[in-house]
Amino acid sequence: MHQPEIYQSRRLKLSEQIRSKTGGGIAIISTAPEVARNRDSEFPYRHDSDFFYLTGFEEPGATLVLVAEGKSFQSHLFCRPKDIEREIWDGIRLGPDAAPAFLGVDFAYSNLELDTKLGELLSQNDAVYLRLAQSTEDDRRLRNWMEQVRKQSRSGINPPTQFHDVDALIHEMRLFKDVHEIDIMKRAAAISARAHIRAMQACRPGMHEYQLEAELLHEFRYHGSQSVAYNSIVATGPNACILHYRAGNSVLQDGDLCLIDAGCELDSYASDITRTFPVNGKFTGPQRALYDITLQAQEAAIAHTRPGNTFIEPHEAAVKVLTQGLLDEKLLKLAELGSLENAIETGAYRRFYMHRTSHWLGMDVHDVGSYREASTQTDKPWRILQPNMALTIEPGLYIRPAEDIPESFWNIGIRIEDDALVTASGCELISRGVPVKAEEIEALMRK
Repeated sequence: MHQPEIYQSRRLKLSEQIRSKTGGGIAIISTAPEVARNRDSEFPYRHDSDFFYLTGFEEPGATLVLVAEGKSFQSHLFCRPKDIEREIWDGIRLGPDAAPAFLGVDFAYSNLELDTKLGELLSQNDAVYLRLAQSTEDDRRLRNWMEQVRKQSRSGINPPTQFHDVDALIHEMRLFKDVHEIDIMKRAAAISARAHIRAMQACRPGMHEYQLEAELLHEFRYHGSQSVAYNSIVATGPNACILHYRAGNSVLQDGDLCLIDAGCELDSYASDITRTFPVNGKFTGPQRALYDITLQAQEAAIAHTRPGNTFIEPHEAAVKVLTQGLLDEKLLKLAELGSLENAIETGAYRRFYMHRTSHWLGMDVHDVGSYREASTQTDKPWRILQPNMALTIEPGLYIRPAEDIPESFWNIGIRIEDDALVTASGCELISRGVPVKAEEIEALMRK
C-alpha cells in the first residue's frame, strides 16, 4: 500500500536543508528515461532511485520540483498525461489530476508543461539545486529554462545565480535507513537467502551455470520481488576467480566450487548475498582451508562493524586475517615478506584479494553516500559508522594458476557476503537465512 506520508517527510527534510544552506531555493529531480533494447523493444523500466526516494512514483517521464521559500515549501510533480490509447498498450497512467491525492504532492501537471512551468518557477528563486554535469540532455534543458527567464529581464526578473548539487543532499539522507526501508531490506534479504538455499540444494555435477541461475530467478519472482538487484554471478571452477563473471554455459564439475553472488530487488531495495559451495557437496582439503580463512575474515570484519568505528576498519580486520591465512597456507612466503605487517603494508595479499570488504547497500546495490567524512583536510578521514547505515561484508580469496602456487589450490575462488545493518551496539546481519559455515553447507546439500 502506498504511504505518501513517508515521501512527504523526506521532501520536507530536503527542503529544510535547502533553506538552511541558501535561505531557500528550488530543487529539480527527474526520474530515469526509458531505454531502447533493440528494435521495438525496451529494457524493463526502472525508475531513478533518488526520484523514487522522494515520491514513491514509478512511472517514466516524471520530474519533481521542490520550492523552499521562507518557512513554507511546495512540491510540484510533472507526469505523463492520461492517454486512453497509450494506456491500452502500455498500462494505466496515474495522471496529473490523481497525483496530488495519491502521492501527497501540492501540485501536479502534465509533463508537456514542464518547460513552460520551469521558466516561471526558476524566475522566483536565486538558488537552484539539481544534478550537475550528469548528462548533455539535462544541460540542454537547463539552458532552455534559463533562456526563458533571461527573456523576462526587462520586466525586472533576474535569472538564478547559484547552482548547487542536489545529489549530495539526497544521498546523505539515503545513507541512513528509516524503519520503512529496513523492513523492506530485511524481506528482500530473506527472499534472496531462500534463493541461495534452493540453488545449493539443486546443484549437481553436470548442470550448467545458467540452470542454477534459473533456480535463483524462480525463487526471486515466486516470492514477489520485482527484479534482480544486479546481474547474478554463478561461477564454477576458474570462473569463480573472475569478480564480475556472469552466469554462463559452463558445466559444474565434480570437485569444483561454485560461487553465487546474487540478490533480488524488492520494492526498489536491493539485497546482496554471496555463498561459495562445493558442486558435489563436499569441500576438498585446500578448499576447506581457504573457506575457513575467508569465513574467519568475515567474522573479524563483522566484529568491527559497529558505531564509532570507521568504514575502513572492517576491511582492515578482514585483510589481517586473510593475509595471515595466506601465510599459513604458504601461498604468501614469510621468508620473502618478513612479517605479517610487511605483507599487509606492501599489499602482497592483493594478488589474492583485490577488492574492498564492504560497500553501502540500499536502493542501489552499490548504494549512495560518501565513504569519507566531510572535512576541509586534503586527506579526508574515513566515514564513522553510525546506526541505521547498511552495508555488505564480503571478504574473498581468488587463487589463479601460477608456477609458485601448489596445483591443489588452483582455480579456487571464494567469497562470503552478508548484508549488515549498523545498530546501537554493533551490527545485525539480515541475510543469514542461508547457511554460511562449511559443515552447515555440506549438511544442507546432503538433504
